[in-house]
Amino acid sequence: MGKSVYSLVLEDGVVAAVDKLAYERSTSRSNLINQILAEYLSCTTPEMRMKSIFDSVEEMLSELDSFQIQFQPSDAMISLRSALRYRYNPTIRYVLELYPDLGPTVGELRVSARTQNRSLLEILTEFFEFWAELEERLVGRYFPPQMVFCRVTPGRYFREFLLPAEESRRTEEGVANAISDYIQFFDASLKKYFANLDQVEAVCAELEQSYRKRIPNGVI
Repeated sequence: MGKSVYSLVLEDGVVAAVDKLAYERSTSRSNLINQILAEYLSCTTPEMRMKSIFDSVEEMLSELDSFQIQFQPSDAMISLRSALRYRYNPTIRYVLELYPDLGPTVGELRVSARTQNRSLLEILTEFFEFWAELEERLVGRYFPPQMVFCRVTPGRYFREFLLPAEESRRTEEGVANAISDYIQFFDASLKKYFANLDQVEAVCAELEQSYRKRIPNGVI
């Protein structure tokens, strides 16, 4: 949905009320007016679509004890925290950013840990590299360029989400379900990896089997 510049003649009192509400919602005057008109005319804006997806993701993940939803001062992002059972009790942070314009990519997931512990960062990076290689090998063929859109840097993992191939799953609910399912599985796999650091080869083989079982019926 494109945007253009239009001139509107509004009463000063109306503009003052709009500016007050825009400030309270941490948005701009133009964006708020656009949302109000869209709601009145039953149009769906990118902001409304993103909010609907975020609301669904929050609802699904907040029901799990594993995640805490964090306030994010942006209409395009949400942040989640998950506790990792490891020395110093580190916290894994998941930041989900959605793009205003649909696709082929929907948004990006960024995974990191707020720590300076070198040992922890090395183990995280090893898991992220294993996960990137696993996804590339198992599901890379399902993506248009024959590769998963992800990258690894020390202690950080970045993964882009594409629109589902099936038209029936390109709904806000379908996208939210796919993203929530991925985050939940990723987090559970990360924790299982850390719980079995004394037998990494065995746990990697187990995680690969779990991933393979999800492919036939899962939303990739």
